[in-house]
Amino acid sequence: MEYVSPEGLRLDGRRPTEMRQLRAEIGAVAKADGSAVFEMGNTKVIAAVYGPREVQNWSQQMSDQALVRCEYSMANFSTGDRMRKPKGDRRSTEISLVIRQTMEACILTHLLPRSQIDIFVQVLQADGGTRSACINAATLALADAGIPMRDLVTSCSSGCLNRTPLLDLNYVEDSAGGPDVTVGILPTLDKVTLLQMDAKLPTDAFEDVMQLAIEGCKAIANYIKEVLQENTKQLECRRGL
Repeated sequence: MEYVSPEGLRLDGRRPTEMRQLRAEIGAVAKADGSAVFEMGNTKVIAAVYGPREVQNWSQQMSDQALVRCEYSMANFSTGDRMRKPKGDRRSTEISLVIRQTMEACILTHLLPRSQIDIFVQVLQADGGTRSACINAATLALADAGIPMRDLVTSCSSGCLNRTPLLDLNYVEDSAGGPDVTVGILPTLDKVTLLQMDAKLPTDAFEDVMQLAIEGCKAIANYIKEVLQENTKQLECRRGL
């Protein structure tokens, strides 16, 4: 199957280095301390943050930092697949761990000792790049909750099909079996917090795909900053500042 036409267009009409449309909304869950909806094309994710609050299990309390917990799930209606996946399946557990570790890299946990921060992420609509969308949604939700962070962590995927590096893979491209890379970065600090790769890539091709994903992360970081700034302006208007 040809994933990039001779004219240089992908199946959904994008250029190889073009990202899907981004959309975000802050404050989607009223009872949460922080929440956000983040969309990357047809992939839609909601994240809710509760905390910092008292640690529920005293045996897990840490005197020098906050306990960060994360739960990832997919809504049963998020894909066309009718097979119902049990809660706590292996993939969900693995992604929950990935998101938690990525978030811990940006949260200033030492400022919140003996407390607990819970991050809940659910995929409402899946069309590739769900892992990255979850991380981006969680970042917005943490910022909405006022959790202190050393930087905004953002994530994006890229891959290689027909020897062409592609940014922000959709489901059809992701399912093609080619190598793909998911990257998470702290853009201001210029540090990589997440790097996952499916299948092998030659070194020269890996560098191109990796750099493409990093550029995607930086573009998402700029968008998230714009969303946060707009949200701040709206809050100031409500308070009459």
